[in-house]
Amino acid sequence: MAKFQKQKKQNFPMLFDILKAYYPEATCSLDFAEPFELVIAVMLSAQCTDERVNRTTKDIFPHYSTPEDFAKIPLKTLETLIHPCGFYQTKAKNIKATAQKIVEDFDGKVPEDMESLMTLPGVGRKSANVIMLDVFHNPQGIAVDTHAKRLSYRLGLSSETDPSKIEQDLLKALPNSYLFEVNHLLVWHGRNCCTARSPKCDTCPLANQCPRNGI
Repeated sequence: MAKFQKQKKQNFPMLFDILKAYYPEATCSLDFAEPFELVIAVMLSAQCTDERVNRTTKDIFPHYSTPEDFAKIPLKTLETLIHPCGFYQTKAKNIKATAQKIVEDFDGKVPEDMESLMTLPGVGRKSANVIMLDVFHNPQGIAVDTHAKRLSYRLGLSSETDPSKIEQDLLKALPNSYLFEVNHLLVWHGRNCCTARSPKCDTCPLANQCPRNGI
């Protein structure tokens, strides 16, 4: 196995400046209009593509969008509605429990801090990071999903495999101002260029800086 080649820390911001120029339209890939809608979408996105989540929620949110709505919906009905997103029984159970907890413990409003968000059933640190960024515009960290994990290794940003450790490597090397964009940039580049099986290295905007670890 080839030795892991690590980027110099001063190069980290430069990489994301390049991606920012390449993807000026990079935003959250999940569709939502209300805070709780993003909570639902993020929970549904586990082991599911954002595209499928958006196709599913466009038929749900016109009828159910608030914690009160989801707290009242029968579990079997909810399972049927979210079935296309996979793992529907576990997801439905967590969604209903989260809705009930928000109604009972947070006065029906999505909590605005990481600690409280992570007490919600089915909401871990990655999901909480997404909610803090895209709902409250107050990023507290970096959501390390499959794209962030893959790109962090290939680009030499982290040799870790645990998402929390990858996040810490990135946080140590990036100024806080980058937290508003890094999540979206990693997702967009991982989806459009640095894909898992056939990365488009010949057209990649980071080709001259990338050590291509694992490729």
